[in-house]
Amino acid sequence: MGVFDIFKRKNMSAEIKEYLEKEAVILDVRTLEEWNEGHVEGAKHIVLTEIPLEVAQIKSWGKPVIAVCRSGARSGQAAQFLTQNGIDTINGGPWQNVAKEVG
Repeated sequence: MGVFDIFKRKNMSAEIKEYLEKEAVILDVRTLEEWNEGHVEGAKHIVLTEIPLEVAQIKSWGKPVIAVCRSGARSGQAAQFLTQNGIDTINGGPWQNVAKEVG
């Protein structure tokens, strides 16, 4: 295993589909500027730095969460934090990965 293998992601398509079937909320954690350039229709937008302040709101959705961003790094941080706070969350990676799975 090379040093960069830790950055390789498995194909998340099946897991994303599974979460979408469970009516997961798509949570985009990019900046407002990035969001305005394009996003998954119906997604919620909370910038990564605001996630700790919005845990109660996210829990109130009562649904699993698919976190997305530009590359998967910030959404990975958000997914880890939300999971640690009792929210069923996966890292969907780049928002386009989820967009192609949404009708």
